[in-house]
Amino acid sequence: MDYAFAILLSAVAMTFIVGGRYLLSSGFFAWLTNRLRPGQYDLLKPQIGREIRWSLLSAAIYGVPAGVVAWGWQNAGWTRIYTDPNMYSWWYLPLSFFLYLLLHDTWFYWTHRLFHRPQWFKVAHAVHHDSRPPTAWAAMSFHPVEAISGAIVIPALVIAIPIHVGILGLVLLLMTIMGVSNHMGWEMFPRWLVRGRLGQWLITATHHEKHHELYRGNYGLYFRFWDKICGTDIGLANAGRGFGDAARRKRVGE
Repeated sequence: MDYAFAILLSAVAMTFIVGGRYLLSSGFFAWLTNRLRPGQYDLLKPQIGREIRWSLLSAAIYGVPAGVVAWGWQNAGWTRIYTDPNMYSWWYLPLSFFLYLLLHDTWFYWTHRLFHRPQWFKVAHAVHHDSRPPTAWAAMSFHPVEAISGAIVIPALVIAIPIHVGILGLVLLLMTIMGVSNHMGWEMFPRWLVRGRLGQWLITATHHEKHHELYRGNYGLYFRFWDKICGTDIGLANAGRGFGDAARRKRVGE
């Protein structure tokens, strides 16, 4: 019972951490949007309220496996997280970073495609696509079924594949930044990056916005290679550094 209570406390603590991370990161990018693109979210306040409610529920779902893993790392040796950078070769640090991104991206791509099948979309993924256009608050706006699919991947990876705690922090930081910035309704990265050679392989808001616009294709999270391999890359949104005006007008007229 002592173990169960300790794990429960860890899960509760991680829920607050994940929820706080969401509020801080989405809040920052929402603030940045209001500063750089005044009025972008003015007509979307009811939608933003729904996004925040769904996201905080998702934070609780993400917090449970994260809390179990955190307790297991500190108390039971359940994970492959390590703190001594000399435990593995130094070249393994960047390798593990990209390996985690690659595996996370692979999981996300195929589960995302699954959630776009009609039955799965109706049951779960429609919640996320109810954000038309998405805002900075939409990054974790998931139905619980979809939230579970996203919540298990990093805990599963840290149990199976060694990673330095600092590199894990970088993975989580990048996951958070890309998750929020890809939904905020405008492109913060320069055109030379987005539409240049690097942009041919990396996902930014211009790429993911096309997915929200057409409800198909562009299923990846970090990289475009699965979309390219599987023929589901439908290119970039056409609105340059701002998106969603047509969708916003349509929604207001409904």
